[in-house]
Amino acid sequence: MKSFILILLGIIVALLVVGGAVAYSFMNELGVNMENIDSNDIEKIKDKVSNVASSESSDSSSGSQSADSDIVSEEVKFNAQNGEGYYREVTYKDGGFRQYDTESGDLIGSSYSSDQKDLPSME
Repeated sequence: MKSFILILLGIIVALLVVGGAVAYSFMNELGVNMENIDSNDIEKIKDKVSNVASSESSDSSSGSQSADSDIVSEEVKFNAQNGEGYYREVTYKDGGFRQYDTESGDLIGSSYSSDQKDLPSME
């Protein structure tokens, strides 16, 4: 019985190691690794683009303003249209999104009509 438990634990450990290796490989293929994520990217983007959505709603308990309360999610994705590089996609509560180049912080895509003048020309 004791050897059965040891064999079972060995199989579980082996599965965890193989699963971790597969997950690591998969994440590297998608470009989702720690080298691509810079904690200063958001600040660079905010400095670069003046009209990043900021909420003017105040917290009723403290009276403070929250600049990031409209952001629902942020993802770093491979730029398949360009064939190289990555972009950061920021999704907001209203369903809109903005896409920023991770290298330069430039706005490269947006669902907002007010941003269209700031997007690079496709010509």
